[in-house]
Amino acid sequence: MVQNFERLTTPPGGAGLKPLPAIIFSSRWLQLPLYIGLIVAQAVYAVLFLKELWHLVSHATVFGEQQIMLIVLGLIDVVMISNLLMMVIVGGYETFVSRLRLEGHPDQPEWLDHVNAGALKIKLAMAIIGISSIHLLRTFIEVGNLGTPDSPYTLAGVIMQATIHGLFVLSAVGVAFIDRLSQSADHTHS
Repeated sequence: MVQNFERLTTPPGGAGLKPLPAIIFSSRWLQLPLYIGLIVAQAVYAVLFLKELWHLVSHATVFGEQQIMLIVLGLIDVVMISNLLMMVIVGGYETFVSRLRLEGHPDQPEWLDHVNAGALKIKLAMAIIGISSIHLLRTFIEVGNLGTPDSPYTLAGVIMQATIHGLFVLSAVGVAFIDRLSQSADHTHS
């Protein structure tokens, strides 16, 4: 066990860290259960996807075009959330816990070569915008029922949803702008 601790706290080609820095550096492994939990959540989304896909296939001859479109948008939503989970799991683990050492692996995501906290934030913001866009599109498709007793939407709810989506877009632009500024500052200082 002591050898494992030394392996985790000894930088390559360097001497071991002092006890307090070694404990602080090793605390990054506390994130491992969080990433494993996200993998379990992704499995739940895979089950949800298969359930919704079965629902679509088994009722394909009964559903109208709008119902099929809404279910397909729901499937796309599940896929986009799953993609978001993968970015967080793979990118977060690689950035904050330990290297995955995938160099040369044919299935290595191309974006993993240049992942850092700033790039990960931008990718996450873009994924959130995509998910929000799907939800907003679903709302717009159903907006024809606005004001009917069957409609789950109100005009205020649709406006609120569009406003929140706009705020997501502005936030992503802000994150990208700040990342660009910090990269410019880093290049200026180097």
